[in-house]
Amino acid sequence: MMTITVSKTREMLVDVARQLFARMGVDNTTMNDIAQASQKGRRTLYTYFKNKNDIYQAVVETEVGKLYNMLLEVAAKELPADEKLMAFIYIRLDAVKSLVVRNGTLRANFFRDIWRVEKVRKGFDKKETELIKRILNDGVSEGLFDVADADRTALVLHHALKGLEVPYIRGLMGDAVSRKINRKDEVIHLVFNGIKIK
Repeated sequence: MMTITVSKTREMLVDVARQLFARMGVDNTTMNDIAQASQKGRRTLYTYFKNKNDIYQAVVETEVGKLYNMLLEVAAKELPADEKLMAFIYIRLDAVKSLVVRNGTLRANFFRDIWRVEKVRKGFDKKETELIKRILNDGVSEGLFDVADADRTALVLHHALKGLEVPYIRGLMGDAVSRKINRKDEVIHLVFNGIKIK
């Protein structure tokens, strides 16, 4: 029973911090601000987190965890591997964009403080690459993909998706990717040209 309370209190503190970081920016938010907004004392806050960097890391980990859970759901769907991979790509891009937009001024910090975010993302990156590899292997088994090295191909696709994040978030690829069939077909062609059996 006590573990549930501890977990709920920590989750609440992380969410309050996320909201303050989004509204005021990470640099402008103090531990005292978080303690006051959560209606918990500073002592309670420091029981869970050593400093603001520690709570910022918890916020990013929580947000990345939500993204990973969405990708797990896609990977578990009963779809042919080619359809699953495309769903994975589009859901991932949309989820990253909504995560960044949802966090307001964290959007600026996302780009400015990319190394801190990257440090937290290392675990996610590895798990995401494994999901992609599983989809690729399914595609080979289904006779849809011709992939000589699933590990390497999954890593390349993972890094390609990471490379698309910033342009997608900034609207350079925009909603046109998901709205216009011709653009979507171009992306599908680009992704599958090297692995889809003709």
